[in-house]
Amino acid sequence: MPDPPVLNQLNIIVRDMRATVEFYRTLGLPIDADHDDYHVAVKLPGGLLLELDTMDFVPQWDGGWNGTTGAGVVIGFAVSSREAVDVVVGEIATAGFRIRQSAYDAFWGARYAIAEDPDGNGVGIMSPIDRDRRFWPPKPLR
Repeated sequence: MPDPPVLNQLNIIVRDMRATVEFYRTLGLPIDADHDDYHVAVKLPGGLLLELDTMDFVPQWDGGWNGTTGAGVVIGFAVSSREAVDVVVGEIATAGFRIRQSAYDAFWGARYAIAEDPDGNGVGIMSPIDRDRRFWPPKPLR
């Protein structure tokens, strides 16, 4: 039996490359200024490759694509501290992007928030988990 698959790449289909690049730069990703208008590739720490592709470019590599963006996923980013969650979320909000879930102390022991990129993809921002801050049952957020 072959080795199990390893997650090494995430492609995000985008409507507006400029706005999407601005969002992910605000999040802190190192995106070169001389990127293509239709495709951007960013190698992240740990080796994951994040690729952004415009809707016009997707049919070049996915003949079965259904023509939509903003699927039901949350793309998770780790930050170094609880305080960093608030700082990053503040920067994203100040840049004019939507915060779907404000930063809060989550029941699993992390500080957590969810922003939305320009295509409506959820982007989670999470601190390290502090086992001393865990609680059960979870309290409703709304």
